[in-house]
Amino acid sequence: MDGRRQDSLEVQAALRGDKKAFEALVIRYMDRIYNACYRLMGDGDEARDCAQETFVKAFRSLKAFRFDAAFGTWLYAIAVNTCRNRLQSAAYRAKRRTVSLGAGGNGDSPDCIAELEDRGLSPLEQLSRKEGERLLQRAIAALPEMARTLVVLRDIEGLSYEEVAQATGLELGTVKSGLARARARLRSNLKGEAMG
Repeated sequence: MDGRRQDSLEVQAALRGDKKAFEALVIRYMDRIYNACYRLMGDGDEARDCAQETFVKAFRSLKAFRFDAAFGTWLYAIAVNTCRNRLQSAAYRAKRRTVSLGAGGNGDSPDCIAELEDRGLSPLEQLSRKEGERLLQRAIAALPEMARTLVVLRDIEGLSYEEVAQATGLELGTVKSGLARARARLRSNLKGEAMG
């Protein structure tokens, strides 16, 4: 059975009160939604909060889900809006102006990204990979909000252009042109990170 059909069956079961069906949906999507939230927020704690809030909102508004879109795309739309609202909130902006003393003073937490150890890489290769990931995240975080959203959904999460359009509420042409500009800016940001 394909994933979309499985999702639809579990949504229908959840609508009938089957809590295990909704739990199965959460388990299937929790890593993807967390990763998208992390890329959009740039902070592990904020990403966990936004991902959790995404699933709470999805559960509360499950009756509003229309089966013409994929459940995953619908979840991404909720996650994008949740992150957008958090980024625009006064409390979040005020928090970002403070410095965390518990994480070495730079606000970065070493456990922000769950990673599986690749035993085939040398310690130097692992360090290089982690440094590349850190540079990429900083370059993504430096993008304007909509550009960051487009890059995360299309290039990191692998959604189709149509799914990105559905998740963001943008026209397909706007997604494609916005993504081209976002990628160019990301390349520029990455060059700046590498030079700095």
